[in-house]
Amino acid sequence: MRSLRAFGAREPRAAARHATALLAVSAVILLVLPVFYESDGGTAASLAHWVGIAALVGASAVCRLVDPVVLDRWHMGLVLGLGAVVLTGTLNLLTSDVSAGAQAFYAFPVLWSAVHLRTPAVVLVTASALAADLVTLLVLLPAPLALADFLFFGSLLAVIAALLVRAGRTQERLVAALQRQLTVDSLTGLATRRAFDEALGRALDRPVPGGTALVLIDVDSFKTINDTYGHPVGDDVLVHLAGVLRGRIRSADAVLSRLGGDELAVLLPGCAREVAARRAAELLDAVRAEPFALPDGSLLSLSISLGVAHLPRHSRDRRGLYTSADAALYDAKRDGRGRVALAAG
Repeated sequence: MRSLRAFGAREPRAAARHATALLAVSAVILLVLPVFYESDGGTAASLAHWVGIAALVGASAVCRLVDPVVLDRWHMGLVLGLGAVVLTGTLNLLTSDVSAGAQAFYAFPVLWSAVHLRTPAVVLVTASALAADLVTLLVLLPAPLALADFLFFGSLLAVIAALLVRAGRTQERLVAALQRQLTVDSLTGLATRRAFDEALGRALDRPVPGGTALVLIDVDSFKTINDTYGHPVGDDVLVHLAGVLRGRIRSADAVLSRLGGDELAVLLPGCAREVAARRAAELLDAVRAEPFALPDGSLLSLSISLGVAHLPRHSRDRRGLYTSADAALYDAKRDGRGRVALAAG
């Protein structure tokens, strides 16, 4: 399945949108071409000309009307690229046209593929275009002249395709890095507030048995830690706590997030109220059991306060869930800190 995906588009929606425009423009160019160039290919060339126009218009309509995800599943991008190569080669052969303008039509599918498709598909389309161009030139020109023409045009096309593929990969890496910055907290490696909100929205949009639980966590006396030992140590404490909590939470059934400052959160979809309270107590015990090692080697005991709230399966009150958990957290801190408080259910 992964090997088939390698021949798909990097961004199906953008690929379909640009393919729609390019196919329509190509159809118009092919339609008006006879006004400027009179073909001597006879009936076969004329038939291929009109069939090509119809195919381009039809393909443009398909890309416009069909869901891009479905098109990508059918590998429509690869089909379009190879189809355009076949159409260009057929018309060039039937019209006996080996001009630079005729060869330039091979650039359309190659450049579009290099911008939108994954590397294996780009290689396949580019290789097909080069092969079709070479065959056409060898059929219509003497071998030395055909090879000289092919080396010039083929090298240019291959280099441009390679540069576009490289630029696409660079862009993908930059987008991935940006996406990581948006979803992963740079200090602790936990999910960001944005990622947490998205996960909470998904959990409430697709209710699961047991409902959804939220645990808000606050580091007790964190300001005192910063004031006493300095902010770099405070940051190290957060990293330490993130590691302790991450070791007690399975990423498959929970989302551990840093909401900001020293406020952390655990989202537990499909978790009953009593189970969430028990898991919160386990987190409290884990933090108590693993003190932080200060730069001088001494150990700093840490404590957290936790507020637990729960929504039943069919409720989507996101604000109510957060408000209840926040109120429970306040109760835990007011009652002496270092404890778990459960919101009234």
